[in-house]
Amino acid sequence: MRFLRRSTPSKVGADSSESAAPAPTDSDQSQPKRTTGKGRPTPKRREAEGRRRGPAAPPPRTQREASRLAKANRPSKEDRRRLAEERRERMAAGDERYLMPRDRGPVKAYIRDVVDSRPHIMGLFMPLALVVVLSLLVPVPAAQQYLSLFSLVALSTMIIEGIFLGASITRKARAKFPDEQINGLSTGWYAFTRASQLRKMRIPKPRVQRGANP
Repeated sequence: MRFLRRSTPSKVGADSSESAAPAPTDSDQSQPKRTTGKGRPTPKRREAEGRRRGPAAPPPRTQREASRLAKANRPSKEDRRRLAEERRERMAAGDERYLMPRDRGPVKAYIRDVVDSRPHIMGLFMPLALVVVLSLLVPVPAAQQYLSLFSLVALSTMIIEGIFLGASITRKARAKFPDEQINGLSTGWYAFTRASQLRKMRIPKPRVQRGANP
């Protein structure tokens, strides 16, 4: 025997809400969920760096302000000395980035190797210049005459050696680099100036020993 009883309000409310809620459709399930953005565009890197650094300084209005600003941005004396020393070391080591334009390239490196592979009379050019100056200062006429004669003979020998050296190095360079346009006059002069310097004072430093066959 069943007893008639009254439904509770909560039960009735729950059943009515469930019946009132619409069933989800296929179109609602297929649409992806959208996330809310931050509401503003992402700033560019340049704008962000400008905000961090602050406003740019106004340009100088007078020559005095420009010179004062350049002096403030100039490296210190210690930094300039350190950079100059580093540049000399790299240049002496033969680094292509620090060499002068006349010393760059494989052809010039080969010419230096050929010149440095053997001794030359032209290497006494600087001591010969001192002898010439000494011959002018010595008050003895006989000593001046002998020193002048010796200087003339040595200079003539150096010139003859330089001509033969330039011709031979030009021939070797053209044979080793057939695709390069090698000028005989500039090649000979470059070899002459290299050979006329003392070996310890040559820049870049010699990278081959005497007697080598580059």
